[in-house]
Amino acid sequence: MARAAVLASPRQSDSPALTTALLLQSAVDALRQEDLAAAQTALTAVLAAQPDQPDALHFQGIVHHRQGDTQSALVLMRRALTLQPAHSGLRLNLGNVLYESGQTLAAADAYRALIEIEPGSAQAWSNLGAALHSLGDLAQARHAWQQAVHFDDCNAEAWYGLARTLIELGQVHDGLLANSRALTLQPGQVQAREQVIRALAMLGQRDAAAQLYRDWLAEDPDNAVAQHQLAATLGTEAPARASDAYLLAVFDSAASQFDRKLAALRYQAPEQVAQAVAALQPTPGALDVADLGCGTGLCGPALRPWARRLVGCDLSAAMLAQAKNRGSYDQLFQVELTYFLQNEVDAFDLLVSADTLCYFGPLDAVCAAAAAALRGGGAFVFTVEALLGASAPFSLQTSGRYAHTDAYLLATLHAAGLATAARSAVTLRHEAGLPVAGWLVTARRA
Repeated sequence: MARAAVLASPRQSDSPALTTALLLQSAVDALRQEDLAAAQTALTAVLAAQPDQPDALHFQGIVHHRQGDTQSALVLMRRALTLQPAHSGLRLNLGNVLYESGQTLAAADAYRALIEIEPGSAQAWSNLGAALHSLGDLAQARHAWQQAVHFDDCNAEAWYGLARTLIELGQVHDGLLANSRALTLQPGQVQAREQVIRALAMLGQRDAAAQLYRDWLAEDPDNAVAQHQLAATLGTEAPARASDAYLLAVFDSAASQFDRKLAALRYQAPEQVAQAVAALQPTPGALDVADLGCGTGLCGPALRPWARRLVGCDLSAAMLAQAKNRGSYDQLFQVELTYFLQNEVDAFDLLVSADTLCYFGPLDAVCAAAAAALRGGGAFVFTVEALLGASAPFSLQTSGRYAHTDAYLLATLHAAGLATAARSAVTLRHEAGLPVAGWLVTARRA
């Protein structure tokens, strides 16, 4: 996975005045603290005096990107690049913005351009490895990761990436050796560590994957990620839903890179949900809307035009901080979604949940709470992963997410007093180059 944008401090020698340097430093500090408003204020002051100040254009681009306006971000950063073509941090950040916005081919080109200038940049090689892996070019990704660890043997991110790529290439022994090196450097990198083990499971090496989870639990017996994924790998003693501790561990650690990861997976659930909402033909600006499990707020911009009031809820404070930066929501709540719904009776005209109910096995309580939270005629639009050709109503997959049958969804919605208005088979995203099948469902309260 590509590392988050590097925020290099401005070089005072490049600034025409100490005031400019101080304002730029203030902007960098604010960006590091995710205070986009403060960063914006400082950068606006610089650009008012010096419209072509390259550092200000660069950092302003990062602000726009974090606010969800990637197009403006790219215009600003490319303008800065014409002024400072040899600025390595700017080229790296340009690649990262492209990658996070799903323009993976262009991101790979940006990383290659940086490597031409700085052939020994381990971070550029590492980010190129992430982009190539996302594109399915595993052989070239392997080369990029190998270059990254050649230039920086202590780059745990690159070692984890190399391990995952080698395993997916079928080079399991070499992949496990690379994973061992990554573990030595950074055993607490939850997301990368889990991805390597999951790659083993997806390759059919379930016993080996289970042993790595057991080893993880021997180091950290209370680790919620290892506990949940071991159950998913073994297919036994699956919990009724992913625990709060598991969800917090996964999503708090992934928040800063979440949009980038989903873009690389060609994630489509927010667009699919938005299309289903538009098909309801609501009156613009007339609905009270709740985005359940809103994450970084990917659904927010598409829901905003229909909403009189738009709220989001999520367990992860780190994810909610990203959602706040988008500026789409009137309120954000850090709370488990079923509990939230149970305390919002007759409060909403529209409920939306994109790729969140896949962390629940039984959906009875969620659907009953949704029905109670909706006003008469209100709609519940959601996605879940599809369980096909199975006798069980739902199943915990090796991904750690649950999949549900169509028949189970229809029966559960009906029991909750929700009539199914529309449902369709969709592809939610791609993993290991394969499509993940899902259901897109619209249900209405009578």
